[in-house]
Amino acid sequence: MALQSPPQEFKLDITKEVLRVLDEVLSLQGRSATFTRDTPLLGAIPELDSMAVVTLITTLEEQFGLTIDDDDIDGATFATVGSLADFVSGKMAA
Repeated sequence: MALQSPPQEFKLDITKEVLRVLDEVLSLQGRSATFTRDTPLLGAIPELDSMAVVTLITTLEEQFGLTIDDDDIDGATFATVGSLADFVSGKMAA
């Protein structure tokens, strides 16, 4: 049986929650409201430094009830809002 992609509305909800977490963790003061799934993150947002990545991972684990192992993530995970949201969706489906 083939795996199906999550419904579009589920993807949008996850993206919305990821944006909320980004805004909170990075203290963006609402700037994430202008972000789309294509918005670059790592290397494009000065607030997303190595310490912020650790805090972001911890917050995502708490908010979504996930366990994220070091081997689960790489730079591509944080490339865009969409790649991060897709990662969270994938972890939730696992």
